[in-house]
Amino acid sequence: MRSLFNGVVIAVSFFVLSNVAFAATMVTIAPSPPDMDVKGYILIDSNSGYVLASKNPDMHLPPASITKLMSLYLVADSLRTDKLHMNDLVTISANAWRMSGSKMFIKVGSQVPVQELINGIVIASGNDATVAMAEHLAGSEETFVSLMNQTAALLGMKDTHYSDSNGLPAEGHYSSARDIATLAHYWITNFPEYYTWFKQQWIVYNGIKQPNRNRLLWRDPSVDGMKTGHTDEAGYCLVSSAVRNGMRIISVVLGAPSENARNTYSEALLNYGFRFYESHLLYHAGTLLTKARVWMGKGSNLDLGIARDLYVTVPTGQYDKLRANVSINKFLEAPIRKGQVCGSVNILLNDSVIMTQQLVALKDVDKAGVFGRMFDRMALMFSSK
Repeated sequence: MRSLFNGVVIAVSFFVLSNVAFAATMVTIAPSPPDMDVKGYILIDSNSGYVLASKNPDMHLPPASITKLMSLYLVADSLRTDKLHMNDLVTISANAWRMSGSKMFIKVGSQVPVQELINGIVIASGNDATVAMAEHLAGSEETFVSLMNQTAALLGMKDTHYSDSNGLPAEGHYSSARDIATLAHYWITNFPEYYTWFKQQWIVYNGIKQPNRNRLLWRDPSVDGMKTGHTDEAGYCLVSSAVRNGMRIISVVLGAPSENARNTYSEALLNYGFRFYESHLLYHAGTLLTKARVWMGKGSNLDLGIARDLYVTVPTGQYDKLRANVSINKFLEAPIRKGQVCGSVNILLNDSVIMTQQLVALKDVDKAGVFGRMFDRMALMFSSK
């Protein structure tokens, strides 16, 4: 990590640019991505959110069992908040038992530990296990689906609507490649302690051994997730994620014509991203990037930095061409609270802005006393003449 602020340009601004760190688009010198016979795909750097390649990223498409990523997101959240525990027993209803499609083969009326059901959802893609978990957490699948849609809205998944918990074909059930990548990003970021679920290769339950349908787990040691999907309507789908040299990439392929095609296309996308792009951590959260004048406060200088780590993605070999400038709000008046937005930092490559993140106050600045405020008002009067 190196400083980009040698010869920094301070641009006074009346406005604060939006944070576009996730799902941004960049101008690159990389070659075009491989051509693919799929309905839609997207490839992103999970650290920075940059889109490296895409085809129909916002098209509404049936996600099939990739739906289960959201169901598992709610399971992970329930575990994190102690609403659910791995050794809790889930009673299997007739409704869950009779689910069609992929199954874990749980028996009606039996009690299955949460840990076993999670394995059944992730590895066997069990529709029966997913509905059983939904009913256990929310009382009914319908209520659980409502929670799924609320969570999708909170995560900014604008092109997603769930009608069931497992991805079986249903009216009004759709998502998009971009939304699925967004969910995968938040899954990995928010629940790293549970992300290892997706790397498991086998499940044995009720005397039946089933493999994880994500064949990239066997073909590429850098791949550690996430989920497959298939119905006649959706075609063959795969969300895959891999880490090489500290760079994590997420690939979403929707509507491939065969299981082999979805694996081949996903692997090609991952290789493309790792070969032609690199990801760098520029600044840690809380790092002092610049100082600003604050008026009417106890102290005239305000430390400014960023609220979260700032990553950037660039074409391979272009890192040394990066530079940065900051835009600070024109008039900062106390009181100012830690975390308050006071400007923005812009990262440029070849004079094009490829990343913008908000500058925030790194400490509180309280309002000055009467005489201090009077002195600043006089200073402002003279400086404006």
